[in-house]
Amino acid sequence: MIISKTPLRMSFVGGGSDLPVFYRKYGGAVVSTAINKFVYVTVNKKFDDRIRVSYARTEEARSVDKIKHPLVREAMKMLGITGGVEITSIADIPGKGSGLGSSSSFTVGLLHALHAYACRYASAEQLARESCEIEIERCREPIGKQDQFAAAFGGFNFIEFYPDDSVSVEPIICQRDTLHQLQSDTLVFYTGITRSASALLKTQQQVVAAEKAKQKVMRRMVELARQLKAELQKNNLRAFGEIIHENWELKRSLTGAISTSAIDEWYGRARKAGAVGGKLLGAGNGGFMMFYAPRDRHDAIARALKNLRRMDFTFEPQGSKIIFVHD
Repeated sequence: MIISKTPLRMSFVGGGSDLPVFYRKYGGAVVSTAINKFVYVTVNKKFDDRIRVSYARTEEARSVDKIKHPLVREAMKMLGITGGVEITSIADIPGKGSGLGSSSSFTVGLLHALHAYACRYASAEQLARESCEIEIERCREPIGKQDQFAAAFGGFNFIEFYPDDSVSVEPIICQRDTLHQLQSDTLVFYTGITRSASALLKTQQQVVAAEKAKQKVMRRMVELARQLKAELQKNNLRAFGEIIHENWELKRSLTGAISTSAIDEWYGRARKAGAVGGKLLGAGNGGFMMFYAPRDRHDAIARALKNLRRMDFTFEPQGSKIIFVHD
């Protein structure tokens, strides 16, 4: 049996610039961090030659081609694993529409576990690239590349996307106290709303491809990612809230599908209660909301958002890893 443990991620600035319709023309960049919420994948040798896959539902298949879960099917095809395995997954948070990159964390963790099952080493770079190939190329998901690299590498990073499709992951080097304060000053709430990220991202790609004004908005978001990286490297958190607030206002302007009246109201309440800035995590329209505020304003913000569930978290320095191997 093999068990992999892969972190989810929280993206602060630049989300959407990792979509190919944008970065292949202008280049993209995000600032994001892995967090201590995880997806666990187990791969175990099965007594017979069939395949059993258990997630929100359970599948029994005679061959890889008969597996309905597209990520599992394509991962097994890619790695040449034909059968005789049982695959299960569990996660620390809701698995669909969370805005924390759970689909890519699952794919990275699945690949990691399958490589280990086949007695092969896979680097973080390889896991991220293969996950992108499965999700974007093989399964035709209209998503970007940031989630796969955040899950595979872990840590607090500036991730850059180049027009030639290459990606660089640069850890943001700052004092430990700076990261501790940033973590301490950040609040996250679950809206209880789940949505399809694919549909939202497809709409976003269409408007960005068609409208120069939207491309200008995205270019400003990339500038903000570079600006935030520079401020963090100088251990300056004073601008953090204003930067993520501007980034959220820019993202909201891309398409009306990104926010809702309820989300706007929650955001307004949090700002009135003392949040300097914030954003909806992920593609938009649901999932988790993140706010940055001085610690002495956290209780007031929680009261203002009393109908939402608060999630405790810490930044996670490590990416996907194998935590159990038993022959």
